[in-house]
Order: sequence, then structure tokens, then C-alpha cells
Amino acid sequence: MSPAPLSILIAPDPRLKTRARPVREEDGAAVADLVPRMFAAMYEAPGIGLAAPQVGVGLRLCVIDLQPENVKTPLVLINPSIVAASEDFVTREEGCLSLPNQYADVTRPARVRVRFHDLAGKSQEIDADGLFAACLQHEIDHLDGILFIDRLSPLKRNMILRRLAKEQRQKAAG
Repeated sequence: MSPAPLSILIAPDPRLKTRARPVREEDGAAVADLVPRMFAAMYEAPGIGLAAPQVGVGLRLCVIDLQPENVKTPLVLINPSIVAASEDFVTREEGCLSLPNQYADVTRPARVRVRFHDLAGKSQEIDADGLFAACLQHEIDHLDGILFIDRLSPLKRNMILRRLAKEQRQKAAG
């Protein structure tokens, strides 16, 4: 039996702007139930990353799978934090499952080191650059209630939100 599907929240849902709380030991069963459902929602969307707040769960948890060469390489990050970031920056186009069909150039540190716990509770550190670094920073932002559009000028952010609202109205009208 497959787990119940999760709905991905769409901006401007206020839950997307709420800072998630750290995962604690007593959250183990909820996390074990949530992770496969988050991967299912992310793959179905399709996307390469999904944070728990995007499915209405206020925990510091995210899943990522860049699927290099179309091979699934799922990564679960519990209580992730950026412990080092390069001084050089890179700009790349970003999108978000909570802002469907909306894209903009976002400037972020080119390389990061992220510390997190895996599903077994083991502390890990990972160094990333390129798309992987951008994805990690994007998902960790979600845990802090930050959307990629919050890193844009107010003008660009408002244009995207208006375009998204219009598309959502048209979708609802069918």
C-alpha cells in the first residue's frame, strides 16, 4: 500500500513563511512516515528538492535528489545548517514547487558546506557546488520561511506573485 499523497503548498500560503522547528528524537516516527511521502510528492511534481514546510509540516527536514544521469540518488537532511559558504557568488535560474512555473535568477554563494543528520540519526557534513549547492541553500531557506523570491527585488517578487496568482485563478476556473 502506498502512503497517502502529500499536497505541496502554493505561495502565498502563510505556512511557507514560518520558521520550522528542529526535529527532535520524539519526532522519529513522524519523520519515518513523512520522508517517503515527501519523495513521492517531489518526484511526482517533478522537482529536485522539497522541504517539510512545503507540505505543511513545520519540521527542519528536507529531501533532495538531483538524479544525475537520471539515476535516483535520494538524500534526506534532518536539521541541516550551512556551516561554511564561499566568498564567491554565482547566479543561476531557480524555480520552486511552491511557485509553479515561476523562475528567476538568484545569486547565492557558489559553494557551501552543510551539516545535517541522516535518517539513522548520524551527523554528516557535505560539500557542494553548482546546482547541488543552490538546491541545498534553497531548501534550507524554506526551513527558515524564506522563498527564493524573497531574494529578489520587490518589483521582481511582486511580478512573480501576480503572475502566479493569475495562473492559479485560471487553473481554478478550469
